[in-house]
Amino acid sequence: MRNLGGMMKKVQEMQSQMEAMQTEMASRHFSATSGGGAVSVTVTGKGRVVSVSITQDIVDPEDIETLEDLIQLAVNNAKDEADKALAQEMSKLTGGLPLPPGMKLPF
Repeated sequence: MRNLGGMMKKVQEMQSQMEAMQTEMASRHFSATSGGGAVSVTVTGKGRVVSVSITQDIVDPEDIETLEDLIQLAVNNAKDEADKALAQEMSKLTGGLPLPPGMKLPF
């Protein structure tokens, strides 16, 4: 039974570390650009869009589709950066063991 108590203590420690990591990730910002810097997007570690910046020269009323594509690309790239950082932090907590397929954090 002593092993069970030790294991429970380790689980509680890991849970506490995960909560701290999630709080830290939520406060971090990740930025990406597209269109040679014409569109810039910043998201939090949780994927919430914080800011979008668009240079005036990229705005063409006759070609809205290109602007939409550039915004989408910048958002997705910023979100990918946040996801990579989360995976790195999780790897530190789990000792390099990957999460089961389909399991994502925060839960």
